Order: sequence, then structure tokens, then C-alpha cells
Amino acid sequence: MRKPFFGMVLASVASIGATSVIAAGDPIAIRQSIMQSVGAAAGLGGGMMKGEIAYTPAAGKAVIAAMDASAHSFGSFFPAGTDTGDTTASPKIWEDAAGFEAALAKFAGASGAAMAASGKNGPADVDAFKAAMGPVFGNCKACHQDFRVKK
Repeated sequence: MRKPFFGMVLASVASIGATSVIAAGDPIAIRQSIMQSVGAAAGLGGGMMKGEIAYTPAAGKAVIAAMDASAHSFGSFFPAGTDTGDTTASPKIWEDAAGFEAALAKFAGASGAAMAASGKNGPADVDAFKAAMGPVFGNCKACHQDFRVKK
């Protein structure tokens, strides 16, 4: 069954916009907002990859662009002292800062390669999208395994 994705995207954008206002100056809230955008993009991308959502090059490009923007900004919101509170960030982020930086660099490299491969209008078909996004999703999974605490 194919699901319309525009409603999901609009709902995600609305919630991210509302969260962004609340998040101003709060690194934990900002990184949670960034991860919400990643989650929305992953939901859309995964749905297209599984055939649950009709693939379009523009939607593919939007997923890749959201992941790439997140990959290049996310690491800036882990200053010392933000390891406690309402967060699922693992203490390992601060204990192994070099490892975390390396994971972020791999994520940014994969998302940058996906951006380059997607061209101006996005991957031409779902197979090209899968090829571009496979490494990006792999880096997401690896970072969550190493640097996230499951609640």
C-alpha cells in the first residue's frame, strides 16, 4: 500500500518549526530537533525504498539534503555539560570525543557523496536512491549503536 508523503512531510516540518522556537539556545533541544528532521527524512526515504511511498526524484533529493544538512550541523550541539537531562546521548560522546567526531565525519562523508550522486534534481529512480542512501543509513545505524542510550 502506498502512502501519501506530503502530509507526513508537512507535519514533520510543522513540528520541527515549533520545536526550533523552543530550542533557541538549548543544545539538547536543538540536537533533538535535528534528529526529528533526520527521523522524518529517514521515514520518507525508507518508505520509498520499501515501495510503501511512491518514489520521486524531488522527494529523494529532499531526503538526501535533510540528511546532509543534519550531518554537517549535528556535532555542534554537544558542548560539555549537555550529557545530562532529557537526552539519549550516550556518555561515550564525551568520553570518546575523537570516536564521535570520526563517526560524524563518516556520516558527513556519506551524505556528501549522496548529495553529489543525486545531481541537481535527485536520483533518477529508486534504485539510484537506494545506492546513494545505503551508506548514509548505515552510518546512522552505527552511530546510534555506539553513541545513543536506548530508553
